[in-house]
Amino acid sequence: MNEPIIDPLLAAEPAATFESDAQLIPRDSVAGRALVVVIAIMTFLACLTAGAALLVADGSRGWRSEVLRDATIQVKAGPGDNIDSLVAKAVSIASQAKGVESVHAYSKAESERLLEPWLGSGLDLSQLPIPRLIVVRLRGQRPEDLAALRAALASAAPQANLDDHRIWAERIGTMADAVVVLAAALFALMILAMGTAIGFATRGAMAGNREIVEVLHLVGASDRFIAREFQTHFRRLGLRGSMIGGLAAMAFFAAASFLSFLWAHSPGGDEIAAMFGSFALGPYGYVALALVCAAVTLLTGLLSREIALRHLRTLT
Repeated sequence: MNEPIIDPLLAAEPAATFESDAQLIPRDSVAGRALVVVIAIMTFLACLTAGAALLVADGSRGWRSEVLRDATIQVKAGPGDNIDSLVAKAVSIASQAKGVESVHAYSKAESERLLEPWLGSGLDLSQLPIPRLIVVRLRGQRPEDLAALRAALASAAPQANLDDHRIWAERIGTMADAVVVLAAALFALMILAMGTAIGFATRGAMAGNREIVEVLHLVGASDRFIAREFQTHFRRLGLRGSMIGGLAAMAFFAAASFLSFLWAHSPGGDEIAAMFGSFALGPYGYVALALVCAAVTLLTGLLSREIALRHLRTLT
């Protein structure tokens, strides 16, 4: 039997190999890197907006809780009244009231010092009918306790007026809610801008690989298969960008929390702490930022898939 003749030149040729995991879209390209940068920036800004909204909401809730636990009794003496006896009577009534934790009456000197930011120091205020203030600390926020205290003061000491600070708490709550709504609107605009950038990048990738897409489409590749390739590619880019932006935002809030701890007793530090708290998001805040990053990754993949499917339908 004759042996088959093998050409040495053909035998030297390497066997043609095909990579089953070959990518339809190049993993690393200028457009891909640019999209990662855009997604990272948008994710960072979105996380900052979401974190700031959480800080304002938590700070406002804590501030309102503290304010509503305090009430102020203002004692105004009329002609011939002894203001010290009126203050003592009001303190006695407030101390015996239900739901009151502590009572502190400001002295005449302390009441005059409260006016120094507006009137200046060194003035003789002895001839002015300056009201005296009594700070009442409550155990809770039960309106019925305040109503009973107000009725007792009106009966025994009509010169004493009780202020429960609810008007100021409602105003700061309204301001905090407006900030949260504004942050939500900014967050939505950033997501819209990010979606627009992803859409342009997907259309650009499909235009750059138009011949490959058309050939695959003609040889019978399903639209879902081609769209899944685009979804996988852009989801990977979205994951990279969201991880970069999200970690940068987490590092920012961690650094801000540390700096706020250092500046807690500096001028203006108390006001910042009253509005934003300690700039500490807490575990749930960081979980919320992680959810933002996950949402950005999913949005990138799903949006690119939908755009790819719409483009492929035009080829049929």
